[in-house]
Amino acid sequence: MSKVFVIDQNKRPLDPIHSAQARQLLRNKKAAVYRQFPFTIILKKSCPSTEVQLLRLKIDPGAKFTGMALVNDSTGEVVFSAELKHRGFAIRDALTSRRQLRRGRRARKTRYRQPRFLNRTRPKGWLAPSLQSRVDNIKTWVNKLRRFVPIQAISQELVSFDMQLMRNPDIQGNEYQQGTLQGYETREYLLEKWGRQCAYCGVKDVPLQIEHIHPKANGGSNSITNLTLSCEKCNTKKGVKDIRDFLKKDPTRLEKILKQAKRPLADAAAVNTTRFALLKVLKSSGLPVEIGTGGLTKFNRSQQMLEKTHWLDAACVGKSTPELIIKDVKPLLISANGHGSRQSCRTDKFGFPSRHVPREKIHFDFQTGDIVRAVVTTGKKIGNYVGKVAIRSTGSFNISTKNGLIQGISHNFCKRIHAKDGYSYAI
Repeated sequence: MSKVFVIDQNKRPLDPIHSAQARQLLRNKKAAVYRQFPFTIILKKSCPSTEVQLLRLKIDPGAKFTGMALVNDSTGEVVFSAELKHRGFAIRDALTSRRQLRRGRRARKTRYRQPRFLNRTRPKGWLAPSLQSRVDNIKTWVNKLRRFVPIQAISQELVSFDMQLMRNPDIQGNEYQQGTLQGYETREYLLEKWGRQCAYCGVKDVPLQIEHIHPKANGGSNSITNLTLSCEKCNTKKGVKDIRDFLKKDPTRLEKILKQAKRPLADAAAVNTTRFALLKVLKSSGLPVEIGTGGLTKFNRSQQMLEKTHWLDAACVGKSTPELIIKDVKPLLISANGHGSRQSCRTDKFGFPSRHVPREKIHFDFQTGDIVRAVVTTGKKIGNYVGKVAIRSTGSFNISTKNGLIQGISHNFCKRIHAKDGYSYAI
């Protein structure tokens, strides 16, 4: 199990402890729950100043998920792990929808609007909102963890895919590509791009080989746009045939492969765009920052025979990775949901106002998005419910639990256990 965070009376972070020790402290009323996610307790009595073991925060940024792990460099123990789900693509889709509705309204029997010209200059280092949100999510959690855990250093996977190296395998200056690590960048990129399956027959969960779309024997290059994945059977069958001859009876698959080969990987592009902005944010924390590559991460994970998950990838980032101890570690699953909408009214599919949105966001000291525990003792819905609350001015709330939506719970039965912070949690 991931350990429990502990802070003293002055809210200074102490060594994380086992969950059994935390239960004993809470049972003996020597500590109180300070925060539910991540679970943190605060000591009620002052303790003698003891030396704490400093930990390393390791981060594996991704387009959809970012893995995080707290590792003790001296022992190799993984103290805490989490997987953070970003909402970058949701932001992109929302901005696209807003733009389309706005243009539709303006083009619908309205006055002529003169085109704007250079009236919205972007500052240096500007990122699109969908990309900036990824950086901000990670920054938020780095700051949160620093409040509860003694962190001495940070490791970040800086280069997920080295595009320049893959286009020109003879490039110099990348020491990690020599010897045992040769080819890890290319293989990992192709696995992501082609969905970890054979491009010709679609088989999964078998050993896959790197295959040249245009055979090298016929002048094909080693460029990443000429590489795909193939199972051994298809690779042997294709041999040095041209792909058009090999797939002449399956033109649909042929067109799909040729189109996919030239298509950039959207997730890789998002990671590569935000990597240096994130590095700048992490360095601004004042902690030493170690950087590693995606190829080195996979090498470390393969050497220790660990499965591929986001939090284990994070634990394997960088050259500082020790022999990891991951017994019974369960990641905290975090989803970035945002803080709602600032719309004055909801609209229909054509962009016209359809219903009013109340200005008041807090009723009976609750707001939509709080995680509450409701102990219902009377009525038709007797029971205990834990989940996110949706409030109403009438005091009759809805609670979204893991077993479904419970409607019509009075605010008198509810107790907030975690205030709304723009994220949802699961284990």
